[in-house]
Amino acid sequence: MEKYDLIVIGSGPAGEKAAVQAAKLRKKVAVIESRGVVGGVCVHTGTLPSKTLRETVLYLAGLKQRSVYGVVTSLKSNVTVAELMYRTENVIQKELEVIQNKLMRNGIVVLGGRGRILSAGQVLLEGEAGQSRVLETEAIIIAAGSHPLRDPAINFDNVYIFDSESILMLSNIPQSMIIVGGGVIGCEYACIFANLGAKVTILESKERLMPFLDHEISDTLTYLMRKNRTRIIFGDRMDKLEIKDNQVNLSTKAGRVLVAEKALFAMGRVGNTEGMGLEEAGIRINKRGLIQVDENFYTGVGKIYAVGDIIGFPSLASVSMDQGRLAAQHAFGIKESRLNALLPYGIYTIPEVSIVGYTEEELNAQGLAYDTGVARFYELARGQIANDHDGMLKLTFCPNTKKLYGVHIIGERAADLIHIGQAVISFGGTIDYFIDTVFNFPTVSEAYKVAALNALSSTD
Repeated sequence: MEKYDLIVIGSGPAGEKAAVQAAKLRKKVAVIESRGVVGGVCVHTGTLPSKTLRETVLYLAGLKQRSVYGVVTSLKSNVTVAELMYRTENVIQKELEVIQNKLMRNGIVVLGGRGRILSAGQVLLEGEAGQSRVLETEAIIIAAGSHPLRDPAINFDNVYIFDSESILMLSNIPQSMIIVGGGVIGCEYACIFANLGAKVTILESKERLMPFLDHEISDTLTYLMRKNRTRIIFGDRMDKLEIKDNQVNLSTKAGRVLVAEKALFAMGRVGNTEGMGLEEAGIRINKRGLIQVDENFYTGVGKIYAVGDIIGFPSLASVSMDQGRLAAQHAFGIKESRLNALLPYGIYTIPEVSIVGYTEEELNAQGLAYDTGVARFYELARGQIANDHDGMLKLTFCPNTKKLYGVHIIGERAADLIHIGQAVISFGGTIDYFIDTVFNFPTVSEAYKVAALNALSSTD
């Protein structure tokens, strides 16, 4: 019987980092991967493809060059998904090489097939050809990821009706699309297809896009998406769905009838826990198929841990990586590490959105006094050069101590820019840091200084 110190089920960002961390601790590690190739959803159908597609669309559509120096560019009308995905496939292959080399350098064994937990010390490896064998291990880390939530009443035929993974299988760019769900994934794909020339309609049951965002950021994103051909319907739900005359016909509870060539359902995700023997092993799972864990990602059974999308919120690749690393450390006795609670969020709409720390709504809910400072990108020389007139950066801070509470950004490269604010919050810094710091000129980073000066002028 094969014996390992650690078996990791799944090779996405969480599983990969867990395996590498254990290998660095000189443990014998095996990774079980059902796809036949490492990388998980992140590399194959999620983060990497969608974000690379977004960059391709930005480049081809010439968004940053429109009206600059009198030059106007546009995307050819008959572009195909295959053409758009060419660069994506190249990026995926390069990333796979990096992951495979990293696993190989660290002596990690990759086993193809599905892993089923028999006990806290045994995993059944079920191969594609029907063969199976039992592996013994000291510890198990479950990092099997998630898949899109599908309503069983909806026929996801991948011809007219798609989920957030199968949408990448589109043969041609549709002229119109309905997106059910105005969350992160729904908004990201809405921006991509709108910038490819499709007429997009978002149906969102809530009263705002992504209510966890600062209200000004959410409202600005809504305005910019509507400005770019996207219709957004709030406070309404789907009632009936049917295919008529080779089109999707969707009726809503409020009596609207929406018609489009394609429909995308982006209604959240479900953990890949089915058939893994988790409940039989005593591991708790909620109704979304997500594993319940403590602050150390421990399931409470033997030395079995779970990390990444399979444990739910926040379901970010960046966070999953640290979860995997920390779970491996805890499994082998290194218990001091804790996941930093200050998490940055990057939303790859067009333009990008990124946040860290407290919003105004959260500060009000806690009864904390606060002030704000705002910088508009049109105030920045770099904003004028880049033709970014709509971006903004907003600070929330304590009016007495000037301690920074939160940073909220909408604009290109927001997900990179956020880390300056993240660092200042992490070290308990104040907005004086931005005022007293020299930023390169011209840069978008100057927005921090402009927002801090705006904050002081408004509080004087």
